[in-house]
Amino acid sequence: MLFPVYWMVNVSLTPASRMRKSPPDLFPVTPTFEGYARVLDEQLPYFGTSLLLGVGTVVLTLALAAPAAYALAKLRPPGRGPLVFALLVAQMIPGIVMALGLYGMFVRLGVTNTVWGLVFADSTIAVPFAVLILTSFMSTVPDEVVQAARIDGAGALRVFWSVVLPASRNGVVTAGLFAFLWAWSDFLFATTLDSGGALKPLTLGIYRYIGNNNQEWNAIMATAVVASVPATALLVLAQRFVAAGITSGAVKD
Repeated sequence: MLFPVYWMVNVSLTPASRMRKSPPDLFPVTPTFEGYARVLDEQLPYFGTSLLLGVGTVVLTLALAAPAAYALAKLRPPGRGPLVFALLVAQMIPGIVMALGLYGMFVRLGVTNTVWGLVFADSTIAVPFAVLILTSFMSTVPDEVVQAARIDGAGALRVFWSVVLPASRNGVVTAGLFAFLWAWSDFLFATTLDSGGALKPLTLGIYRYIGNNNQEWNAIMATAVVASVPATALLVLAQRFVAAGITSGAVKD
């Protein structure tokens, strides 16, 4: 499982003159950092766009999913069961179907080739998942705590903001992390909805190294290595929150 990751690092350090050597070098005999120098020189704008896209998707996803999950978990509105089922069905829709539908809508609204259009598109994937995760987690918040807050005079919004949301921190971190990773690694929506935009995400920026007759594997793999660093760092920092968020609601007393 880890060998492809190692091979990505190995190729990123391999000089172009040894790239097509047969058999290939199993480790960088004469390592070069030329690919990483090109990344820092040419790919930083794409990194910035991907970061903006990821943060925007997290904010929009949590702004929509957290209140929706609170309503499903604690307010229990009519039609709760069919709504949860609809969210599950939304997870099964192929991304290409979503992309084609969004393209027609974006053209009419004039928001193709924009970062904010991509934020909205990525949120269509992240929000249903986040609602399901947060609903499961918020359901574990004791009803007695909610009732005590209401007796003290807190309304539904105050209970959500001051009681349920802080108690659901692990679920919020989990949902936000997955939303960021989806936006950070998105290629389908980016190539469909933002292929001609001035601000392109990293998944499109890497294509400047891929031509019809030549592929600059050194720079491609160096970009992939650098792009994996933020995702890896976030997973390491948030792993305990993710483990608690994913397993919440799995066991009941």
